[in-house]
Amino acid sequence: MKEPQAKAVHYTDVPANVFGDEAPGVTIRWVIDEPHDGAPNYALRVIEIAAGGHTPRHIHPFEHENYIIEGQGRVLLGDAWHDVGPGSVVFVPPGLEHTYVNTGDSPFKFLCGIPTSRHMPAHS
Repeated sequence: MKEPQAKAVHYTDVPANVFGDEAPGVTIRWVIDEPHDGAPNYALRVIEIAAGGHTPRHIHPFEHENYIIEGQGRVLLGDAWHDVGPGSVVFVPPGLEHTYVNTGDSPFKFLCGIPTSRHMPAHS
């Protein structure tokens, strides 16, 4: 495990990773994480979804905490859709199917916090 390192950078200084065909128009920046920063408890990601883009419907055994920075979108939480925009917060409990869809004409951008590997359930 890497020793925790203090960090203060602009989020765009962190490379954006492109998802595959299952998530058209989606990029993710691991702005604070365990491998690079030694963050012991939580990872922070900036997820950007281009106009017309979406994440796949998916489930995992850990929670998400989201804060919408800009753009307009919808999030599916189980069976219910929710319209979200700047200032909206979303909590996705473990094991709940979810997806994010950009419903606007500009990028839909949000912060996503998840636990680091040491706090992941054993079956993740």
